[in-house]
Amino acid sequence: MTSDWLPDRGIRRTVRALGVAGLAVTATGAALEAMWLLGLGVWGIIAAMGIEIVYRP
Repeated sequence: MTSDWLPDRGIRRTVRALGVAGLAVTATGAALEAMWLLGLGVWGIIAAMGIEIVYRP
């Protein structure tokens, strides 16, 4: 096993964390009817998807 998999593991962890946080904030914003929370959550999900697309091998 080489050390090449370590950066990939960090990227996957970051993508998952952004996705889960974005989903949680979006759900909270929908429950509270707060548009700024919805927007913040959606931008978190967009960031996770963007990182996944750019760094996908």
